[in-house]
Amino acid sequence: MKSLEDLKKLREQALKKVEMREGGKDYRVVVGMATCGIAAGARPVLNKLVEETANNNYNCTITQTGCIGMCVYEPIVEVFDKNEGHTTYVHVDPDKAIKILEEHIGKGNIVEEYTVEAARKNEGK
Repeated sequence: MKSLEDLKKLREQALKKVEMREGGKDYRVVVGMATCGIAAGARPVLNKLVEETANNNYNCTITQTGCIGMCVYEPIVEVFDKNEGHTTYVHVDPDKAIKILEEHIGKGNIVEEYTVEAARKNEGK
């Protein structure tokens, strides 16, 4: 840090991160970060969600949770909206995380092919 301007930028970045973890947004995005989720790759997914949300001002908070109870589907990302709607995305990687932000958070369109329902339908095939 070399100037007051650098300090202001650092403060602004920190405030954005805090804002993403607190309420007041239309969506809450939750990443399963229990041992099974981390082992399956949830940490890069969480990092990508935080990074993309900060860079693109998506109207959501990003949080993490422990076990969601569906280890076979990890990494899991759940999206909750203000109307108590709930979507569970499974086998999420950083690229899928970006698409979830763009489509679901940005445009309000659920990415059906990434949902737990789609994964369950494809299990028998």
